[in-house]
Formats: sequence, structure tokens, C-alpha cells
Amino acid sequence: MATPENRRPSVLFVCVHNAGRSQMAAAYLAELSGGGVDVLSAGSEPAAQLNPVAVAAMAEEGIDLTASSPKLLTTEAVQASDVVITMGCGDTCPIFPGKRYEDWELEDPAGQDLEVVRGIRDDIRGRVTALLSELLP
Repeated sequence: MATPENRRPSVLFVCVHNAGRSQMAAAYLAELSGGGVDVLSAGSEPAAQLNPVAVAAMAEEGIDLTASSPKLLTTEAVQASDVVITMGCGDTCPIFPGKRYEDWELEDPAGQDLEVVRGIRDDIRGRVTALLSELLP
């Protein structure tokens, strides 16, 4: 995806609580892009803390989410992003012309055991890898 003035592309991952799926996706994109993509994540109703099972699943991949925290979705975050990806959780997101919007239907890791969350994590990694190949060909 070409961006003006050869700046880095930016991606915003959104889910309601910003405690699991969107955090895992943002962490993977930041890690796999090696800093080549600006990455944000947010939620319309942020949880008090990250899902500990999602944190554990990402730790297995060598990605530390312990310093991350859920953030509130803002209009400014959407405006600043080239790509906005919602996580199949019925979240509403401001729509702006010229932005690329996608909805990734992913099972919610809330209340799931580690084995289930590993499957969600692996699905997210595959989607992020495909997205990265489009953003940084």
C-alpha cells in the first residue's frame, strides 16, 4: 500500500475491550514489521487490563504484552491510520473517506483456555503476515 511522501503505513486494530485480539494483532504487526509500520490498537469500551491468557499465549511466541494496556478508541486514531481493522466484535468505528477498512471475524479469547487462545493467536498471526505482505511488498 503506497503512502504519501513514502512515510510508513499505519494500522489501527479495534475491538470492544482492547484486551485480547486487537492487542495480539498489534503486537504481531509491530514485531513482524520490524518498525516498518506504525501500529495502534484501541477499543470502544476498554477493559481494566489485558486478558492474562492472551498475554500468556503471546509470551509463548516471545512477545511481551505485560507493559501494554487497553486504550480508548478515538476519532484521531482512526484519522491517523491508513488501515483500520475491526475484530469481528460488532464494534462501531468512525468512517473516513480514503481509509481501508477490514473486519476480521475472530473468536473472542475472553474466558477461553490457553489451548483455544493459541488457535486464535495463530489465526491472527497468519492474517497479520498476509497484511504485512500487502503493506510492505
